[in-house]
Amino acid sequence: MKLLFLSTPVGPLGSGLGGGVELTLLNLAMAMLGRGYELHVVAPAGSVAAQLSILEVGGNLQLTAQTQQRTDPIVLPPDSVLAAMWDLARQKQTQYDLLVNFAYDWLPFYLTPFFKRPIAHLVSMGSLTDAMDAVITQVVEQFPGTIGMHSRAQAETFPFADRCRCLGNGFDLSAYQFCAQPSEAFAWVGRIAPEKGLEDAVLAAKRAAVPLQIFGVIQDEAYWQQINQDHPDAPITYQGFLPTVKLQQALGQCRALLMTPHWLEAFGNVAIEAMACGVPVIAYRRGGPAEIVQDGKTGWLVEPDHIAGLVTAIERIDQIDRLACRRHVEAVYSLAAMGDRVDAWFQDVIHHY
Repeated sequence: MKLLFLSTPVGPLGSGLGGGVELTLLNLAMAMLGRGYELHVVAPAGSVAAQLSILEVGGNLQLTAQTQQRTDPIVLPPDSVLAAMWDLARQKQTQYDLLVNFAYDWLPFYLTPFFKRPIAHLVSMGSLTDAMDAVITQVVEQFPGTIGMHSRAQAETFPFADRCRCLGNGFDLSAYQFCAQPSEAFAWVGRIAPEKGLEDAVLAAKRAAVPLQIFGVIQDEAYWQQINQDHPDAPITYQGFLPTVKLQQALGQCRALLMTPHWLEAFGNVAIEAMACGVPVIAYRRGGPAEIVQDGKTGWLVEPDHIAGLVTAIERIDQIDRLACRRHVEAVYSLAAMGDRVDAWFQDVIHHY
């Protein structure tokens, strides 16, 4: 099988601007290459990904969907990289058996009926805008079985939940080293933007009097500065955006990971990354993380937006067996397990096209 992956247009691969989509694409590409498939990736100029053949496309980056309101219109910037990526895909489509879309953007879904090759859409977010819901619904109805989701919670935000393929995620666990003896620090990992709810983790760490290390690209500088102004005496340290090898080394040393999103996370890759290192996860009972974390076994689930609940979970974190976290990930979220699920999906999409 020859595959053409089309990356997110909100940032180059390796920049961190694409959030979990970047890691999902890389992991899925490695899983497919390991099965002997030929694979190329179309991505914005400046993308970097070892071992992958990247077709770089220039142009202006796309606005992120999470910044939009439900009734906002569809917008493409001048010299759109998204439009250029899909024009390249149109030109090269006959060289491939299947195109795989990783972009949560209106244009790829709208263009699907005009392509001569099947397109599998791996949707990375829950329902955010009316326009996106409508165009994805059209694809669901016209091309059944071509919509993939990461979690059941994500799928249920759409009116077509029962017609989606829930695929989870998977990771090359050899890249994550188990750490049995952590430091006193807790961790928070993600894009630093309002929907990620970093301020809740900062406040919880402050109240519990525990150090908090923050990892991730600063996507909203004003938001980050506001947090620092509101909590000048909080025990926080910004560690920057780190590649996987360095992130797992630092993350593995932490006592637990805090996940405090104010929106519905489609999955929550970093929860798996943490547990792969033996790090328990304290997460809001919302979206994908609520399906990943086993309450009382691999971490604690807390009622959404409940700071006192986070503090209580922090105080109870040593009740969690770090080795149980690693073993759970090995059983459910390995690269091989994800490869099996996605490979079967790809075969079904091609067979029914």
